[in-house]
Amino acid sequence: MTSLQGFQEISLAAPVSKSVMTVTDSVVRFNKATAAELGYPAYVHVLVNESAKQIAIQACADKDENAVKFSKPADKQTTSISVKAPAVVAAVTAFFELHNPSEDEIDYRSIPGVGQPDDNAIIFAVADAKAGTMKKRGRKKAADAE
Repeated sequence: MTSLQGFQEISLAAPVSKSVMTVTDSVVRFNKATAAELGYPAYVHVLVNESAKQIAIQACADKDENAVKFSKPADKQTTSISVKAPAVVAAVTAFFELHNPSEDEIDYRSIPGVGQPDDNAIIFAVADAKAGTMKKRGRKKAADAE
């Protein structure tokens, strides 16, 4: 068996990640599949690897230092999760050049995640980001309503 030394068997049950992180200039949003993949943790650590240009989230306890509020329990988490903590938004948006094209549009980056079940984490590679624009949501300004 020495000729096969260093080889690893390919797992046929490898999970397919459907997690997606969306970054705008004011929020870092994770789809519901991200919460499901991590087991709906109430808190996560947000980690950045500047040299590899990667962002990761890892489930943690609420008492952990730098824990960021994340998900509700599985039966109550019905929408995506928005993280608006200024330190998180600043650290993540530093990887991108986001320019809002107009007053009613928002520039964003969408990044698929790769699950890391052994670490209860998901890694998002900046190189995999897809750029896009979306219409602003919410109330219209008084001048726009006329």
